[in-house]
Amino acid sequence: MIEYQERLRSMALSDDQFVGSVLGMGQDTIEISRLDAKTHALVRLAALLAVGAAQSSYSDGVERALASGASVDEIVGLLIAIAPSVGLGRVVAAAPELGLALGYDVEAALESA
Repeated sequence: MIEYQERLRSMALSDDQFVGSVLGMGQDTIEISRLDAKTHALVRLAALLAVGAAQSSYSDGVERALASGASVDEIVGLLIAIAPSVGLGRVVAAAPELGLALGYDVEAALESA
């Protein structure tokens, strides 16, 4: 069987061993995901943005993405990339939070403008 098919089947069946290995590895899911570190970090950050995670999660996700070689422009580009899937409201809500994680206070900048 082709490996990706086996991994998909294991996830669909909620195979205890496979799911445990994925959920238990945290950052180590890079290897099993077959993504490079930068793509892995960006995908994880995009997922956090899509679900409206806590500010601390955004900060951690941004740190991981930057450490993996992502640029600030690529990180901000995530909001544009996920907008059609998550909707404008989610993106508008996430923008100031992502800004804080990047060290930029969007709301303060808007108030002073």
